[in-house]
Amino acid sequence: MKRVQIDPDIRKAKTLPSDFYTSQTYFDLAKERIFGRTWQFVGNAGDVNNLKPVTLLEGLLDEPLLITRQGLKLSCMSNVCTHRGMILVDKPCEGDRIRCGYHGRRFNLDGTFVSMPEFEGVEDFPSDADNLQSVALNKWNTFLFASLEPVSPFEAFVAGSEFAVNETDAAKLSLVSTRDYEVKAHWALYCENYLEGFHIPYVHKSLNEVVDYGTYSTETFRYSSMQTGFDSNGEIAGRYFFMFPNTMLNFYPWGISMNIVRPINADKSVVSFLTYVLDETKLGGGAGADLHRVEMEDEKIVESVQKGIRSRFYTHGRYSPTRETGTHHFHRLIAEFME
Repeated sequence: MKRVQIDPDIRKAKTLPSDFYTSQTYFDLAKERIFGRTWQFVGNAGDVNNLKPVTLLEGLLDEPLLITRQGLKLSCMSNVCTHRGMILVDKPCEGDRIRCGYHGRRFNLDGTFVSMPEFEGVEDFPSDADNLQSVALNKWNTFLFASLEPVSPFEAFVAGSEFAVNETDAAKLSLVSTRDYEVKAHWALYCENYLEGFHIPYVHKSLNEVVDYGTYSTETFRYSSMQTGFDSNGEIAGRYFFMFPNTMLNFYPWGISMNIVRPINADKSVVSFLTYVLDETKLGGGAGADLHRVEMEDEKIVESVQKGIRSRFYTHGRYSPTRETGTHHFHRLIAEFME
C-alpha cells in the first residue's frame, strides 16, 4: 500500500490517488486511524435524562457507549460489561446504578465497579480493568460529541466556528426532522464535494440563484473549515462549517442543518440530515430552502465520480487554488492521519 501524500502547496499538489477511494485496505485503515481518533456526534444533551445508550458511528465503528447524567454532570463510558461482554443498557432508562442483566455485576453512574455476586476468593479483584472504560465526551452548546482516542482536544476541531455558533441561540433550537440518505459513493468523495463551492454554478442551478458565487469564500483551520455564501444583497445566505472528518453544520437564517457522513464500505455511505429550527418563519427561503433537492443533485455527482475513479485512465487530479482550498485542506488531513 502506497503512502498517501498531498503537497502543502496547492499550486503543485495532486489530489488523493484513486485507489484511496476503491481500496478496502485504505478503508479499513481509515476506520482506526481517522475515525477512531476524531470526534463523533452522539446526540443532544437535552435528551439525556439519566442513562442513554448510543452507538458511536453506526455502520463503521459500531462502538456501544453509555451516556449518564448525575445532576449537571454528563459522563460517557463503554456500554459493555467487564465480566462477560454483555450490553448493559439497551434503551434509555433511569437508575442510580448500572446493573448487568446477565450475572448481576453493578457499576456507579461514572462507570466505577461496585459489586459482583459469587466472586469471593477471586485474586486481584476488583482491579481497574473491572471499571467501565471511560470515553472522552464534550458538550458543545446542545450537541454531544465523543471520541475513543482523540488526537487533539475537541476545541481544536471546532476552531473557526465561534462566530456562527455565537450568533445562534442554541437553547431555542428544536429538532424537527431527521432523514438518512444512502449514497453509493465513498465517504471522502461526499465530503470533498461539500468542501467547495466550485461546482455550484454547474450543479445547483436554484442555489446559484440565491448565492453570489463571486463572493463565496473558504477559510481553513487546524481540523475544520468554514465556507460562507452571500446573497445578491450582501447578506449571509449560509455558513457551512466542516469538522474533520465527517461532520457538517450548515447555519441558515432559520436554524442549523447538521449532516453526518457514515462510511459503510468503500463505495457506500449513509448521510444523516438533522434539521434544527430556530425561526420557522424563515423556512422555505434562501440557501437552505430546498435541502432535499440540493442533496439529490450532490448525490448524482458523487455517485458518478465513484464510477469514474475506477477508470484505468484516472489516477488523480489537480486543485483550483482559488476554489478548492477546502478540499485540499481535507486531503492533507487525510494524509496526515493515514501516516
